[in-house]
Amino acid sequence: MSTYDSTAGMPVAGSGLLDRERTIAGPRFNRWLVPPAALAIHLCIGMAYGFSVFWLPMTRLVPNANAAACAHQGFFAELTTTSCNWSVPSVTHIFEIFIAVLGISAAIWGGWLEHAGPRKAGIVSAVCWGGGLVLLGLAVWIHQLWLIFLIAIFCGVGQGLGYITPVSTLIKWFPDRRGMATGFAIMGYGGGAMIGAPLAVWLIARFASNGIPGVPQALIAMGIIYFVVMSAGALGFRVPPSGWYPAGWTPQVAVTDAMITRRNVHLYRSWRTPQFWLIWGVLCLNVTAGIAVISMASPMLQDVFGAKLVGAASTATLSVAQKGAIVAAAAGLVGLISLFNSIGRIFWASLSDKIGRKNMYYSIFVIGITLYSLLPTWGHLGLPVLFVASICVILSMYGGGFATVPAYLADIFGPQMVGAIHGRLITAWSAAGVIGPALIAGLRQFQLDHGVAHNRIYDVTLYIMAFLLFCGLVCNFFVRPVHDKHWMSDEEVARERALLHEDRVAADAETAARGKFGIGGVLAWLAVGIPFCIGLYIALSKAAVLL
Repeated sequence: MSTYDSTAGMPVAGSGLLDRERTIAGPRFNRWLVPPAALAIHLCIGMAYGFSVFWLPMTRLVPNANAAACAHQGFFAELTTTSCNWSVPSVTHIFEIFIAVLGISAAIWGGWLEHAGPRKAGIVSAVCWGGGLVLLGLAVWIHQLWLIFLIAIFCGVGQGLGYITPVSTLIKWFPDRRGMATGFAIMGYGGGAMIGAPLAVWLIARFASNGIPGVPQALIAMGIIYFVVMSAGALGFRVPPSGWYPAGWTPQVAVTDAMITRRNVHLYRSWRTPQFWLIWGVLCLNVTAGIAVISMASPMLQDVFGAKLVGAASTATLSVAQKGAIVAAAAGLVGLISLFNSIGRIFWASLSDKIGRKNMYYSIFVIGITLYSLLPTWGHLGLPVLFVASICVILSMYGGGFATVPAYLADIFGPQMVGAIHGRLITAWSAAGVIGPALIAGLRQFQLDHGVAHNRIYDVTLYIMAFLLFCGLVCNFFVRPVHDKHWMSDEEVARERALLHEDRVAADAETAARGKFGIGGVLAWLAVGIPFCIGLYIALSKAAVLL
């Protein structure tokens, strides 16, 4: 078995490039190089949130389709047809597969990821997500929907591994700032659509030919780009030597909060504790409410305010230009949602380092309940600015809930196996990704079928979302420290650390990884910061239409 020579700061001969022991940081490494590596992966897989830009182009790939003959084709006929276009509801199942498989794969391979290390897991994620998009493009090219769904499962595995890969590593590098560290990485997932969606739109138009959108070529190009970027991020990962702590920080001094354990709970015991399922409920309920709004944000704004968005009295008198302005305003809201979803991840997660994880969730639930309850009122009073501002704050807390939960788990179960435990907990996202959109869409249609006015069809739904957040508040209230009967024994911790090649404290643990930030750090942050800022500019430009 390969070992690590801490004196030389280099892995000894025999360790593979992707092996975990090869990623142990040397003395000149700086921990602030890890967040941009994590961002590189999350900014790529975060494009899942922007996949809606493909839906309409994917319904126009067969230019000479017989509209009359294709109008009555069922879903199963769409799976294999090459002569008819697909419908929007059919292709949107791609996103559902992404999110469902994300949670399932994170739960299945979370334990393997802990032992394999972030570099190997990151490369596998790059192959599955980047390579999957290339295969997805080929499946679109031959127009086989069943094959697209099958490959989407492969992409979803890349999503799951890529999402949890940085978590355990960042928490070990930043035990003093757990919330901020995971917030940085998971912020990338929220902001991935800000970069990826405009890029996809440009590529689709660039490769269009004879009126046929260039969807296959766009997917292939993005797959190649994402594979390269994610691989670079994965190769940039390092793990701290065993026994390493930030300068001037010790766990004995830092741990004064009763909600932060000094011990560790094994993966296979963690999910048998009430704390796991209470935090699972906290995440699921917060995500269900937030993702419901994300899925219907654009039609919600148009339904609730309609002609009022352009100062008209009735939709019946709208000109073509005014209708276009309403659609543009709704698109601006989508851009703002992406922005606040991303920024909220770092803001709320960093705040949790100051006020504690439990208090942070109390805050977002109380504020969320208030805002969801007020949204119908803003609609009835015809106040779109307050309506939009409330949705933006809600979506910031949606993102903040995602970013804070890994630190919450580390506080409750200890950092040793937090990546694997987080992988199990992400199944809450899979459940919410199905429940939230289905709930809001189903209630909307039910109210329309029963003659409810368009500007009031979301009232009941929004009150239900407020109630879900109240249930999350209750779950959070009952989270307590784990009973010591669930703690890992010293022998179990030693065995786990041996599997991770952490079975001894490095001789230079106190002085390791104290290197300067340097030009390498500047370049690493610019590599992820410049694309993020470009996406931010585009999102703000779209949002400006609302003003």
